[in-house]
Amino acid sequence: MNIQRWIARREPNWQRLDVLLRQVEKKGLKSLKSSEIRELASLYRSVAADLARARTQQLGNTLLQNLHLLTNRGYAQIYQGSRRQEWQAVVQFYRWGLPSVVQQTFPYIAAAFAMFMLGALVAWWYAWQDPTFMSGVVPERLIKMVRDEHKLWMGSIVGIEPLASSGITINNLSVSFGAVAGGMTAGLYTAYLMVFNGLLIGAIATLVGQNNLAYPFWAFVLPHGSLELPAIFLAGGAGFLIGRAILFPGKYRRIDALKFYGSKAVQLVFGIVPMLVIAGIIEGFFSPNPSVTDPFKYIVGMGLFVSLVVYFSRQQKGL
Repeated sequence: MNIQRWIARREPNWQRLDVLLRQVEKKGLKSLKSSEIRELASLYRSVAADLARARTQQLGNTLLQNLHLLTNRGYAQIYQGSRRQEWQAVVQFYRWGLPSVVQQTFPYIAAAFAMFMLGALVAWWYAWQDPTFMSGVVPERLIKMVRDEHKLWMGSIVGIEPLASSGITINNLSVSFGAVAGGMTAGLYTAYLMVFNGLLIGAIATLVGQNNLAYPFWAFVLPHGSLELPAIFLAGGAGFLIGRAILFPGKYRRIDALKFYGSKAVQLVFGIVPMLVIAGIIEGFFSPNPSVTDPFKYIVGMGLFVSLVVYFSRQQKGL
């Protein structure tokens, strides 16, 4: 092989790859046109082959080092750079994408909240009117503890916080995923879960209110509930989106409607999971902690809820 002739023939490719890499390193991969991205990938493979050939022919160390550096830069931008862009896309979703999809799907989330509140109001009304109603909704063990022993059940978590936190998170995730999957029943199962959870909360709230334990009860619920309950409403909204696609596809074919509304439901799920994980940690470690005063728990709970509302209200500038 005529080394000088081979270098002269291949050197323009090396120089072109260097130019493209400099641009990507300064401005990112998005600064390239689609044709330039294809060219970058092609040149990287070509230069990698040149490096292998140069090693086989035992060419000079300077040339080998230059080609090695060039291929390393190419690898970093094409492969590691794509992973960085994936992480950047995740960050952008949680920064702007999730608030946007919550705003777009707010009527469905509001419908889930309305059904939850309907169940809570029904439970509150009947629990005051009919004492036997309570036993049909709330476990008898909790009723006896509150009425007979005049104490709440949260103290049972203290001492087993990690186990309790993981169990709470798993339970909340199962309820939320059930609400999302309930959309496949045209939203009927989703509606049932929203009303049932409302009934349960309403009945328990009435029980503790009747026994003068409302203040410590809500001090326990508010820190984690400020994230947990909105997450359940998001799950209900996701289920109703799927139900909408099945019942009222509108201008879409039903399969296309499922893809369109299903994609929004999935985006809501991406928001639900971290909310419930954080809520589970708070419920396992912070909410039942006897060393934390009730007023401080109220402050933390309200602060988290206000922060969540502000976050979901965000709008990206220029859109």
